[in-house]
Amino acid sequence: MPQGIKKDAEERMEKALGALRRDLLTLRAGRASAAMLDRVQAEYYGTATPINQMGAINTPDSRTIIITPWDKTALSAIEKAIQKSDLGLTPANDGSIIRLNIPPLTEERRSELAKSTKKFGEEAKVAIRNIRRDANDEIKKKEKGEISEDESRRHQDDVQKLTDRYVVEVDKILAAKEKEIMEV
Repeated sequence: MPQGIKKDAEERMEKALGALRRDLLTLRAGRASAAMLDRVQAEYYGTATPINQMGAINTPDSRTIIITPWDKTALSAIEKAIQKSDLGLTPANDGSIIRLNIPPLTEERRSELAKSTKKFGEEAKVAIRNIRRDANDEIKKKEKGEISEDESRRHQDDVQKLTDRYVVEVDKILAAKEKEIMEV
């Protein structure tokens, strides 16, 4: 029975890593990427709607993002949402599309982005540790009648090894993203 608990914990930890990777894609590393806009939502007919559901997002070159809304009335809502976001970009609205020019990153902005990666990494580590706690609680419940104390301890040690492995993986992902951000 504890094998199922460990398998569930591993699946949940893998999902936490996936969420970290998605969050890091939204950070700008000096090149244009449609993923940068994934967290930006515009007020559209009274509802917060992700921009990627309001129009086509293209990256014609490494420094430009073009948003072509499906509904031209959404143009101003998209523009306002981008201005309010933490992207630090100024949209250029030409009446039918919105153009975002991605300026080269300054050293100060690179440092801010590196701090943001650390914040995302800490959130992922907390999620992994919470999963560890949940798995250990489940194992301890099984200790009451289904498994012995020694087996419980062994399974908890396995969960700890799993946790350590995923925390190291988070650190590797963060190091790669920081390197990408800091390279000029």
